[in-house]
Amino acid sequence: MKILFIGDIVGKCGRKAIASALPEMKKKYKADIVIANAENIAHGVGVTRKTLEELRAAGIDAFTSGNHIWAKDEGVELLADKKNHLIRPHNYPEGPGSGIDTIQVGTYTLALLNLQGQVFMVEGVDNPFTIFDEMLTVPEVQDADATLVDFHAEATSEKVAFGWHADGRVSAVVGTHTHIPTADARVLPNGTAFISDIGMCGSRDSVIGVDKDVIVSSFITGRKQRHEIPESGTMIINAAVIDIDPKTKKARSIERVDRIVEIN
Repeated sequence: MKILFIGDIVGKCGRKAIASALPEMKKKYKADIVIANAENIAHGVGVTRKTLEELRAAGIDAFTSGNHIWAKDEGVELLADKKNHLIRPHNYPEGPGSGIDTIQVGTYTLALLNLQGQVFMVEGVDNPFTIFDEMLTVPEVQDADATLVDFHAEATSEKVAFGWHADGRVSAVVGTHTHIPTADARVLPNGTAFISDIGMCGSRDSVIGVDKDVIVSSFITGRKQRHEIPESGTMIINAAVIDIDPKTKKARSIERVDRIVEIN
């Protein structure tokens, strides 16, 4: 089973980059399923029905998210319908949606899990390590032929620790949230593919997807400004291809994938 996982897609420019590049990427890497983090797809914050359907039409099969999924009421509503294959961190207080989804991939079943870190993140979420342990007892997760976790977190140390906690218990753990790709992709000793952060899909010449001049000015003046998302220019697509053996539920390999796309 080959999974193509795309980092946080930021705004319209990120969506356009995906529409442009994804067909070739799927073909080259022979991806059986494409998954992306969607919490920033609607002008950088949240999800709408239109933006989600746009990405589905581009070839993405399922969506994880993070702390920004609650930004738009429409996005919260979308979480409630399992047909959207849109999940949110499972360690938030009980509410719309879930952090577990199961997806048919050919003759196999993939369990997709979503959790959020605690370090330097919003307060009020339960411990992701212990919630993860509970998620593994859910029958649909136990019965899956492969399991992938999107760990949406800020601190590298928390992500790496979570990878070790999960090693040998799931097929893959991919980090999201920082929009900065890391160079530590590897298969851990007990068979779990891991990377601290996939990165993003958005404007390359930006500050994590936001107009660089706006953010630089905010740091200089100390005053927050409205975030603007570039709509054209050079885009970066950060992703990873993970090859999983459904017979053992362990990863064979994980490989970084990076693309540059020009959007007018």
